[in-house]
Amino acid sequence: MLETVRNIRRLISLARVLARHDALYPLERLGLPRRAVRALGHLAHRRKSGRPGERLAAALQEMGPSFVKFGQSLSIRPDLVGEDIAEDLGRLRDRLPPFPARQARATVEAALGQPIGDLFERFDDRAAAAASIAQVHRATTGDGREVMVKVLRPGIEDRFRRDIEFFAWAAALLERLQPDFRRLRAREVVETFAAAVAVEMDLRLEAAAASELAENLTGDPTFQVPEVDWDRTGRRVLTAARFEGIPIDDRAALLAAGRDPEAIIANLLRAFFNQVFRDGFFHADLHPGNLFVDEDNHLRAVDFGIMGRLDKRDRRYVAELLLAFLVGDYRRAAEVHFEAGYVPRSQSVETFAQACRSIGEPLLGRDAHFLSAGRLLAQLFQITRTFAMQTQPQLLLLQKTLVVVEGVARRLAPDANLWRTAEPLLAEHVRERLGAEARLREGLDETRDMARRLPRLVETAAAAAAMAADQGLRLHPESARAIAAEQARRRRPWQIAAAVSIAALLLLWAL
Repeated sequence: MLETVRNIRRLISLARVLARHDALYPLERLGLPRRAVRALGHLAHRRKSGRPGERLAAALQEMGPSFVKFGQSLSIRPDLVGEDIAEDLGRLRDRLPPFPARQARATVEAALGQPIGDLFERFDDRAAAAASIAQVHRATTGDGREVMVKVLRPGIEDRFRRDIEFFAWAAALLERLQPDFRRLRAREVVETFAAAVAVEMDLRLEAAAASELAENLTGDPTFQVPEVDWDRTGRRVLTAARFEGIPIDDRAALLAAGRDPEAIIANLLRAFFNQVFRDGFFHADLHPGNLFVDEDNHLRAVDFGIMGRLDKRDRRYVAELLLAFLVGDYRRAAEVHFEAGYVPRSQSVETFAQACRSIGEPLLGRDAHFLSAGRLLAQLFQITRTFAMQTQPQLLLLQKTLVVVEGVARRLAPDANLWRTAEPLLAEHVRERLGAEARLREGLDETRDMARRLPRLVETAAAAAAMAADQGLRLHPESARAIAAEQARRRRPWQIAAAVSIAALLLLWAL
């Protein structure tokens, strides 16, 4: 109960910050009546200009680094916050002033167990970049290799842990106040965020992600990943080869250096499609600050803290879906949702196909220069709510990354026809994934998996049948009463917390 009181007090404190920025919109989503939220805003005597999403982003910046990170994660959930809000949250930038160099040096020495002079010939005290979780320093090893050293902020783990516990409490409260949010998996959003942060808090995991991506791209020089220096990498320190190159968003510098924007875009799209459809493991933070271009128009990527994974089902779904929209086969676009198990069988395929047509026809009628696969997926995910489709966070992350990749490409070459570049790549992956040989391989894999599990399934079924024959399929009365009592006990604190939260907010602003 004490923890609940602390969370309620914090919720009130955050409501004040939202009010200062005229960004009380989230309270409506929590279930407060719209009139009550407007009244709170008037009592705050704060009216700000700008879009609601911009005001919310400013409030999150004031709340601290974990809220900035969480806002960025919400930018891939327009179904939770709305399309316009999500777009503005996607512009949040994770930048903070650097922490002192002496703390960075102490962290490196503690993490690697050696004096920094033994680890590096030179270690720049001035940070090359600083964000909420870590900062980066340039360094040179004893054998002359130029490297970048990423160092976690002191005390950052405890701060994020406390904030994530609060997010989890708020998400559970949200689902109880607004049952519709259960379909949107608000608690799963927090769990996904916590898992992503856990990766970023252990730099060995980020190093492993970079290593896996590099292994997947072996033999493809068009998308390069820095080599990890494992001898100088630990939980709180990551050392990797330093990349030189022109930032991909510096179009003037690229043109002045004789780089070819069309070739750069082709390399970017090919590498991204390979990561998504061939490997099912993709760099999910491809904003311009993480991409550089070398003298051969090849991409060099950094920062592997946010990665996406797609299983075979997800990859088949996305490939078939995009191809179906590309050729205007809306029936097929609908069918793949049912085949993947994303939409319940109780829904109508014909009605879903009609909804797909409502999205596809306006797009097919436009100039190909303006078509966006990312926007297409965003619109599609918006209408899936009508058909009881469970939110798929991994697909939303892909959609958001695709929007970012397309944005990078269009800024580099505004007149480029991305569909013309992407279509043969997509068709190639569809042939590989959906051809007869691919289906045969997949069928053999599934057969082998079933063969491994069959003996245990038979034993389990036999034991269950024997127990049912002897005892029947029923619950003991005491068990039934205990389950009912436990459910009631679990509901009560949330009902109290919800009532106290709303009452406290209203009382605070009335004073």
